[in-house]
Amino acid sequence: MQHGPAVRRRKLGAELRALRTLAGLTSGQAARLVGWHQSKVSRIETGRSGVKPADVRLLLDAYDVRDPELHELLVLLAGSDDDGRQGWWHAYRRLLPSTYSDFISLESQAGVMRTLENSVVPGLLQTREYARAVTRAAVGAAPDGGTDALVEELVKVRLARQDVLRSNKPLRLSAVLDEAVLRRTVGGPEVMARQLERLREAAHLPHVRLQVLPFGAGAHIGVTGSFVIFSFPNRSDLDVVVLDHLTSSLYLEQKEALRSYEEAFDSLQGQALSPEDTLDFIAGAADGA
Repeated sequence: MQHGPAVRRRKLGAELRALRTLAGLTSGQAARLVGWHQSKVSRIETGRSGVKPADVRLLLDAYDVRDPELHELLVLLAGSDDDGRQGWWHAYRRLLPSTYSDFISLESQAGVMRTLENSVVPGLLQTREYARAVTRAAVGAAPDGGTDALVEELVKVRLARQDVLRSNKPLRLSAVLDEAVLRRTVGGPEVMARQLERLREAAHLPHVRLQVLPFGAGAHIGVTGSFVIFSFPNRSDLDVVVLDHLTSSLYLEQKEALRSYEEAFDSLQGQALSPEDTLDFIAGAADGA
């Protein structure tokens, strides 16, 4: 059984290999220190094999890694322990697709999230009613349909995700929203009015930067699709881009791809309204202007 998506396995393996090298150990020496066969260390470092969090802790101790934040990040990348230590989303494991669980785990540990959204308000900024309307539409589009109970459970997950903006070290969120996000009436006029007010409230948070890309900007590099860039504290080599599709998510980890999306996001921020003008624009949208 493999723990975590392929992108996380490769990133975790590369980081463990770098830490082993920094400790001055060969893979054989590392294996002997933790009582494994050398092939297991090699499979982990190349991402060909999953690794449990308990095993990551063994390796980090063997490499004398004492940075608690690095410990926490690499253990999280490994996935769930068999001894019950999991992220809060593990309680919903039967409900959530593995790609969604992976997304939440990355979101919960990232230091910065940059996102372009062309269609709907980002999940971290949605009201309960707006989230319910979006989720009902998404579940209804699924081949096997959905029930009200399922929708409500998924809404709970979406709202729980928002805790990353309220923690002691909150996620720093930069979001560029196409004007269509504000103009699309999701859930009806009253639901949309409350959602626009929520956006204005969020825009005043010191760790949230919100910008609107108006229709007047014309065609832009983001028209091909929404995306998210996750960045981690002091570990740029763990950054990842996530592209969502109807039935799956694509994780991009290559440096060239990351650079392209980072440059695209910078370009979009340059074309978008300033955060101050964005507040006025949202107010105008709420008034029907």
